[in-house]
Amino acid sequence: MAMTRREFVAGSTGAFAASRLITASAASPDPSNPAPHRSRVIIDTDPGVDDALALLLAMRSPELIIEGLTAVAGNVPLDLTLPNALRMVELAGRTDIPVAAGAGRPLVRQLVTATYAHGENGLGGAFFPEPKAKPTAQSAAEFIRDATRKHPGEITLITIGPLTNIAMACTLDHELPRMVRGLVMMGGSLSGGNITPAAEFNVYVDPEAARIVFQSGIPISMVGLDVTRQTTLTDQHVRTLEAAQNPVSQGAGKIARNAIKHTREQGFLVGPNMHDSLAVAAFLDPSLLEWKDYYVDVETTGELTAGETLGYSPAAGDLRRTPEMEKQAALTMVIRGSAPTLATMKTSPVVRNSFVPNARVAVGVDSARFFDLLIGRLSETTKQLARDWRD
Repeated sequence: MAMTRREFVAGSTGAFAASRLITASAASPDPSNPAPHRSRVIIDTDPGVDDALALLLAMRSPELIIEGLTAVAGNVPLDLTLPNALRMVELAGRTDIPVAAGAGRPLVRQLVTATYAHGENGLGGAFFPEPKAKPTAQSAAEFIRDATRKHPGEITLITIGPLTNIAMACTLDHELPRMVRGLVMMGGSLSGGNITPAAEFNVYVDPEAARIVFQSGIPISMVGLDVTRQTTLTDQHVRTLEAAQNPVSQGAGKIARNAIKHTREQGFLVGPNMHDSLAVAAFLDPSLLEWKDYYVDVETTGELTAGETLGYSPAAGDLRRTPEMEKQAALTMVIRGSAPTLATMKTSPVVRNSFVPNARVAVGVDSARFFDLLIGRLSETTKQLARDWRD
């Protein structure tokens, strides 16, 4: 019997009670333990201006074995994100990379898009021909499941859109969370949102999916607005891309130029920010960012706060503790839900009896080094990249 979306969410969220908890130290990019020589990744994406540049960065990074791209509805509908992903593999000369179509809408909500930021075609109005490449016959969830089972413990999911496809894959295969090496996400914020005062866009679009993923036990690295707001693309970056003589830099420059024009037409003084490229860069070089351990959960029922990511930590707040007392506080820190109403006898629900981090959250970034990586990779010729990688 087919499962409704509401049953899908309820079953997936409830299943977490029996799942394992992990420490964030095993979860995410670690400056002292960077990615192996070559790492297998699947990139889940909703291109999107910054997604497009993030995909090009990934495909220009010899450290990555890209098992596939999975498209999801988000910045624009799926009938645009899917062909945009195919356009990027063609632009990068990487049609060997499979592209799978994913969810066309969130689990239980109507789709909210960001055409106001990305233009009606998702690429800031930059025109590219219709792609000749075709998507795989598998759905995104099936593709993620099969690739992970083929390479258990090896694949990192880099998610730069709403988490619908990942939640669906976790529900399709309940063993998946323990077989994934980790998940590096662009999404969330501990310092306010960008589509509402509370919520970051990717989590806002499908908060139920995000909650499933945060509660799944997958080791998570959260690259959110706390750091991506510090990655403003400039005219000088675009001029560097346009001056380089390779198809990727020319295509990236075209998208970037249109994105800056579109942003300024909206009345913004700076921008756009390279949110998604920073998530890819965080996996390539974790030392670009400063990381802290948090227990992160997602608000799904608030009328004004749905999609908000809440970070719990004994180290957070205005008052600082000694290292010894911070460790003690972690052992006794109760993580609570909202207080009970007068109409119920229930006590305030305890989500966790003690602080157990489920994510490593980026809280600082070296923006100059990030742009050196992003613009440098996109601007170099293929021969230069190969030589640099050998060296």
